[in-house]
Order: sequence, then C-alpha cells, then structure tokens
Amino acid sequence: MHLTPKIISTLLAATAMTAVGATALAAPAKKPTVAEAERFLTDTEERLNKLNNEQARGAWVGSNFITDDTEAITSYFAERYLTASGEAAIGARRFNGLKLPAESARKLMLLQQTLVFADPKEREQYAQLQAAMNGAYGKAKYCVKKDDGTADACMALGEMEKVLANSREEPKLKEMWLGWHAQSPAYKNKYTEYVALSNKGAKQMGFVDTGAMWRAQYDMPPEAFAAEMERLWQQVKPLYDSLHTYTRYKLRETYGPDVVPLTGPIPSHLFGNMWAQTWDNLYPILKPAKGASNYDLTKVLEARKTDAKQMTQYAERFYTSLGMQKLPATFWERSLLTKPRDRDVVCHASAWPLNEKDDVRIKMCITPTAEDFTVIHHELGHIYYFLAYNKQPFLFRNGANDGFHEAIGDTVALSITPDYLKKVGLMEQTPEADADIGDLLKRALSKVAILPFAYSVDKWRWDVYAGKTKPEDYDKAWWQLREQYMGMKRPAAIASGGFDAGAKYHVAADVPYARYFLADMLQFQFHRALCREAGYTGPLNRCSVYDNAKAGAKLQQMLAMGSSKPWPEALKAISGEDKIDGNALLEYFAPLKTWLDQQNAAFAAAQKK
Repeated sequence: MHLTPKIISTLLAATAMTAVGATALAAPAKKPTVAEAERFLTDTEERLNKLNNEQARGAWVGSNFITDDTEAITSYFAERYLTASGEAAIGARRFNGLKLPAESARKLMLLQQTLVFADPKEREQYAQLQAAMNGAYGKAKYCVKKDDGTADACMALGEMEKVLANSREEPKLKEMWLGWHAQSPAYKNKYTEYVALSNKGAKQMGFVDTGAMWRAQYDMPPEAFAAEMERLWQQVKPLYDSLHTYTRYKLRETYGPDVVPLTGPIPSHLFGNMWAQTWDNLYPILKPAKGASNYDLTKVLEARKTDAKQMTQYAERFYTSLGMQKLPATFWERSLLTKPRDRDVVCHASAWPLNEKDDVRIKMCITPTAEDFTVIHHELGHIYYFLAYNKQPFLFRNGANDGFHEAIGDTVALSITPDYLKKVGLMEQTPEADADIGDLLKRALSKVAILPFAYSVDKWRWDVYAGKTKPEDYDKAWWQLREQYMGMKRPAAIASGGFDAGAKYHVAADVPYARYFLADMLQFQFHRALCREAGYTGPLNRCSVYDNAKAGAKLQQMLAMGSSKPWPEALKAISGEDKIDGNALLEYFAPLKTWLDQQNAAFAAAQKK
C-alpha cells in the first residue's frame, strides 16, 4: 500500500467547502479567462503542496505513535488540507467549459474528483471519525477470558495471523478468526456515520454517492468502470475456479468431510489468512507430490539472521540494477522497518512521500520471511514511483491510476525467480524445470486467490455507499458476495450487530480496494511487456528482468509520467496496449491451469468410486 497526496491521512482526499468557497460559488461572476485559470492552478498547487507536506508529517506521527493526542494531531492537519482542497475543488468549477490546454484541463478535472463539505462541523467530524477508526483498528486486541471473566493474554492481529498461518488445529483457527472479527463491531456505528457524511461530501461535487466518485477516478464513467471490473473477473474466473476446487480437495483431506463439504462454500478460517484473501500459508498442504522444489527462502533468511535493513537492501539493489537511483540517505534514517517494543503502531506495510523532493519512507514491521521479502520489493515499487514523478506538478504526482501504483512493486516481485535468487546469493542451485508447478502454485495462492476478494470488497462498499446495503445488513451482504465470488462462508452464524467487513484494514481506513484487483491484472501485463523489452522469449514465469537496463528504462519512462496522462496512455507507454488484459495472467499460469485440471479430474473420479 502507498499513501499519496490523494490519500495521505484522509486516505481519499476528502475535502471541504468553507464559507468563502460557498460565497464564491453563489455570487455572480464575470466570464473567466484562460489566464485566470492558469493563475488559479499555479496558486492552488503551491498551496496544496505545502499543506499536504504538513498533513503527511502529521499522518506519519499518528501511524507511528498511536495515542489520543496523535489522533488529534492527525485530524488537525488533515482538516487544514481538507479545507484548502475543498476551496480548490469549488474554485475549479468556475473554469469548467473553458477551452484550456490539455494539461490544465486535466488538473481541473482531478481537483474536482473529491468530497466537499459545506458545513465546517461535518468536515471536522469526518476527519475525527477517520482518525478514530484508523486508531481503533491499530489498537484492537483479542483477549482470552478466564473462567472468572477476567482477561487473560491479549493478542494483537499479528500474533493471531501467525496462528492462522501455522496451526492446523481447526478449533484454534476458528477461535482466532472469531476473536479478531469480534473487534470491529466496536466501530461499526462510527463507520455508519462516516458513510453518511462521505456521501454528503460526494453529492456536493455532483456525484450520486462516494462509490460513484471512486469509480469516476479511472478516466471513464462510473458504470463503465464497474462493467470493466466484471469483464476482467470473468476473464480470469476459470483459473480461480480450478484453484478453489483443488484447494477444497486438499483441505477436505486435512480437516475431514465434517469440516470441509464436497460442494458449496468452504469455511473461511481454513485458508491460512484472516480474510482468506491469500492462501500462501496453505502451500505445505497443497504442495505437489512431484514438480516442487524443497527450497525455503524463509529458512535461508532466518539462518543468515537477515535483519530488516538487509531485507530492504536486497529490494533496493533490484531497482538499482534496472538503472534507478539509490535510496536517499534520509530513507534509512526516517523509515520504520521494525516493530517498536514500547508502543502501538499500525504495522500494515505502507510507503510514504513526505515532500515533493526525496523524503520517502517505509513503515513496515519487517521479519525475515519469504512473504516480507516479496512485500518489501513491492513497497519499494511505490517509493521508486514517488521518486520518478516527483518533478511533475503537484496534481500529477500520483500513479496513472491507483492500480498502477500497486502494480509496480508486484511487477518487480514477479522477477523474484530462482535465477534471481541465485544471482543475489540466496539460492545455491536453481531447481530443475519440472519444479515450475510448485512455484506457480505458490504464486497463484497469492495472485489468483486474491482476485475475487479484491473485487468483492469494493462491490460491497459500492452498495453500502449507494444505500442498497443498510447497516443492519452489512454482514449479510458481505457474506453473500464472499460466497458468490470466493466460494466461502462464515465459520459461525452471523452475529447480531456484526461488522466483519470492518475487520479488514482497508474498510476501517476507507482505502478503496479495486486498485489491488487492477494491480493483479496490470502486473502480469507489465511483466510480459518488460520481458519482451528485455528480449526474453521463454515461459513468462521463468523471466526475471533483474539487471536489465533496457527493461528498466522502459519502466522508468512510464513511472515518470505520474498521472499527467489518462491511464490508457501510460499503459501504452510500457506495453503498447491501451486496455487491461487478463490474458497475460492466464498466459503466466497456463502450465498450472493444465496441472490443476488434471488433479481435479483425478480427485473427482476418486469420489465416484
């Protein structure tokens, strides 16, 4: 995840209309000129840049020192930015319809893709609710109760995730799952208030609701974006279905028919992840009997006592091998790379630009695992995107769309192949070619498994914001979507007053999630394009562009564009294509799909005997 000027602290650039802006909107005005529009944009970008830097610092402190005081500080600086950008959004309306240079017209459009509050009290309440939910999520713990009702050991989310990842005791998995999901109802009412306020702000700027505003941020009408998401999902659904079917059979072997049904949805606490969004931790259960390597990157990193800085340096060296700059010295001085012992922090990995120069940082509690090795490569993708477009004007210092920002680091992570690991000294001997199935399966448990989750999170929120899903039906709608798209069910009956969606960080923090679905599609398209640029002609899953300056130059060219052009132009700059294409993902996993279908046919035949 990354925080940009559009989402730092507010996490969605929600903004406010002050009395000054309201008066200006209501008063009759003479016909604007191009010169006035250009002056307006120059002044606005200068002001927003300064206030955004202040807001970023406040948000950084709030995420790294979670207290009531820092929540208030975060809220204060967020509100200042909200006020200014709200005035800018309203002011930008005056120039609509004026014939302007394409760059200026795009800036005016971007300024108006935001929330606006006419009432300063609502603006203040919005910022406070946002800070409170973010803080509540970061501080939440599940406390086991003793027989006398007093609290025993209390577990933070990270500790509970380890149990889900490593345990095969179904009752324990269920306890951890239910224990965490019991925390979010505490801020359900805040979320409900937040949704109502957010919709008010969206309507002030002419959007039907906040969900429609989110969908309008992709250089196409909201309804066209929703259709595009469904098109892409249908394109890749057969691969997910094959993976889900195979996983069902193996989970049934592990936990028995009483826990895992032969048909219908599977209990979601069995997938090794609190939200069943990725299934990497099931790999020991799902691992092929043949065609898999015994190599374990986590064991290698642990045996070498690889610390957080060294993990980050591996990722940095990948980017510099492509011809990119070394990370600034301040990155190492100011980033948070390990979990502090003396305070609560939001450990969810994120990348931060704190100014328009080179103050970039990571906030992540890094451990020496294969997962974190991939995650730090991903987070530095955000950092190098920041550094590439930092010479763009303020309003263009963002990804071509938010899916691009998430896709960059993941594209690089696709190059973490055995050949790459051998080159950097983390693998002595590359596995034989027949080990590809194991590697592909391991990656599919992350990249394919997440697709319906990433799609359905925002489908749920679109209906919440549209008023189709009422607060009393939050959980009912959440689980209908999870069953429809993911083939999963709740491990226990829906609880009264529940808020299972809020147990996911991006819901509590109000971060749009469609970006992760798009990123999953885009990264394979980017990978295919960079491999072609590097002159590679073999199977996509074996390609690594590590140490290839030609591929790096192609990537850097696209990164430097920021959001200065509609995203199809940025996509064309790197791939030659102007439409997102799920076929790149299908091509990457084609050998796995064939293998999965063979396994599933064998399992199905065995059931009939």
